Amino acid sequence: MHTPLCKHAWGEPEEYAQQALKAGLKGIIFTCHCPMPDGFWPTVRMADSEFDTYLALVQRAADAFKGKLDIRLGIESEYFPGCEEWITKLHQRADFHYVLGAVHWQAKEYLNKFETGTIENFRRTYFDHLAKSAESGLYDCLAHPDLVKNYHPDSWCFAIVKNTVAEALDRIAATGVAMELNTSGLNKSYSEMNPGDEMLAMMAERKIPVVIGSDSHRALRVGEHFVTALNKLTEKN
Repeated sequence: MHTPLCKHAWGEPEEYAQQALKAGLKGIIFTCHCPMPDGFWPTVRMADSEFDTYLALVQRAADAFKGKLDIRLGIESEYFPGCEEWITKLHQRADFHYVLGAVHWQAKEYLNKFETGTIENFRRTYFDHLAKSAESGLYDCLAHPDLVKNYHPDSWCFAIVKNTVAEALDRIAATGVAMELNTSGLNKSYSEMNPGDEMLAMMAERKIPVVIGSDSHRALRVGEHFVTALNKLTEKN
């Protein structure tokens, strides 16, 4: 879940924590969008100068809910080829409990560099980068792993990319890195969880660990659709 520092989330950490208690959760982890160098997509993330503020916000909530809710410090770190050194140093600046790795195809910088050729070629590039993010060793879990289905969503057809996805999942499985089942996908232009059922089944075949996340940008979304997600995982295993 996120904080207002990312500029597209609403509500203080304590509001998210209170909603977590209402949802019956025992703990939550904040994974706000990480700072990036050189003005990389600055409108959706904390500035580097706000990093210490982020740490303080999470600690404030953890202190306020001590004994009632286990609140942990995490971060959603970008994967963008060439920024590995920056991300490595960023992760050394705090004692993170959990680090999500995310490939955001919709970033202007990503589109400018990789949006060449056909729509399917772009999607293949995305899944290659997803696998490379796991292979980098920088992340505990890969966030919203089929986010690219929201790129020209009307043309998304899993059967077309299935072989590409299989190759990426083989590489990811070899690393032991987990993958997220992100319930917020139901609120996006291609309305289904990230990943969808077909990819989730392929992850289960490879015994890739799965972590459920609501990717909450509003407090009311904490724990949203978790029962549905748990049922999906039960069906796949």
